[in-house]
Amino acid sequence: MAAKVFLLIALCILPALVSGTRPSRNPFLIKGRVFCDTCRAGFETSACTSIPGARVRIECKLRDSLQLVYSVEGVTDSAGSYQLMVNEDHEDQLCYAMLVSSPQRNCATPSPGRDKASVMLTRSNGIASDTRYANAMGFMMDQPMSWCAQLLQQYQTDD
Repeated sequence: MAAKVFLLIALCILPALVSGTRPSRNPFLIKGRVFCDTCRAGFETSACTSIPGARVRIECKLRDSLQLVYSVEGVTDSAGSYQLMVNEDHEDQLCYAMLVSSPQRNCATPSPGRDKASVMLTRSNGIASDTRYANAMGFMMDQPMSWCAQLLQQYQTDD
């Protein structure tokens, strides 16, 4: 009888325990982009430009204490896009993509409300893909371009 119990444990329970402690084989790929708000509109317009070489960071914090438990940084490519790999599942944590710095001196102030984007880094949410898309994040130009007033009039509506 003891041999059967041992065999049951060896064949069923032990492999389940081992597979539960292994890191995920498929890392998450977080994609996003960084732009310069040339009109200081607070949202993307047709006048916005991409920022190559901007530094971005993914951070995950514990929900209850907000203690930082994970962080990885990357740099945008020539099109202002970034791709960062995250190997771990962060199911019960708050994870954000955030701006770190801009290489453009005249466009280096993070745009309020557009300086970070929430990302869900778990496989327990029904999303089948390992790719996660963060909302675009933006820096504001120090001074709006001279033609911005005309451009922004296109976005106004008459009620």
